[in-house]
Amino acid sequence: MTPPKVLAQVLADLAEEGDRLEQLVAGLDDDGWRTPTPAPGWDVAAQVAHLAWTDEVALKAATDKEAWDAAVLAAIADPEGFVDREALAIAASEPDLLARWRRSRAGLRAALTAYPAGERMPWFGPPMSATSMATARLMETWAHSLDVHAALGAPVRDTDRIRHVAHLGVRTRNFAFAVHGMDAPAEEFRIDLVAPSEDVWSWGPEDAAQTLTGSAGDFCRLVTQRVHRADTDLVATGPDVDRWLDIAQAFAGRPGTGRPPR
Repeated sequence: MTPPKVLAQVLADLAEEGDRLEQLVAGLDDDGWRTPTPAPGWDVAAQVAHLAWTDEVALKAATDKEAWDAAVLAAIADPEGFVDREALAIAASEPDLLARWRRSRAGLRAALTAYPAGERMPWFGPPMSATSMATARLMETWAHSLDVHAALGAPVRDTDRIRHVAHLGVRTRNFAFAVHGMDAPAEEFRIDLVAPSEDVWSWGPEDAAQTLTGSAGDFCRLVTQRVHRADTDLVATGPDVDRWLDIAQAFAGRPGTGRPPR
């Protein structure tokens, strides 16, 4: 089955992000896999295990109602620690973590390619289309890859694939306010971000009273909470935009702790 054009592009970009991380970790020895990352308590293995586990759960959501329901019950039983516990358990016990992640990546891509257009799959938050799920997986793959690159001292070159992450960051504005117990602003913001290619990506009305400008790379790091706001080039004009930059998060779940300033 040929997926719709937008889904096909997101899946292709997701595959490239995964390939980049795989190439980085493929030659690691045991000590390399146990290298601590900027996420407290998580080594390189835990980062990759989290990606593998989440891909597996997303595959269940797309293809296996019974297995998905079991995952939901497990999450309900331990809502605060379920995800971290599963990732750390896989990291500690899986003898071939990279092979497991390869299988989960391939399985999810096939499932999303074949997912019926117009239908939404269940998730821990609102149900998601195949395109939204692929976008969320790209966001997480990119963000966790940043942590692995940092741990291994490997430089990261941003590409225009992060446009999907930026779009998700913009779309989750109201969610970020809600998860912090705040009312979302009634008005739209104007957001202009400079892409790695030096194009300008824009959202919102040109005449909006409140605006955000800066680099797409810094914005994407902020909404995935891989950088402190003080260490970005982002410029907020307006009180609501200013407040948003303190709480922005593109990922589901409870408010993240973010990263300390450098």
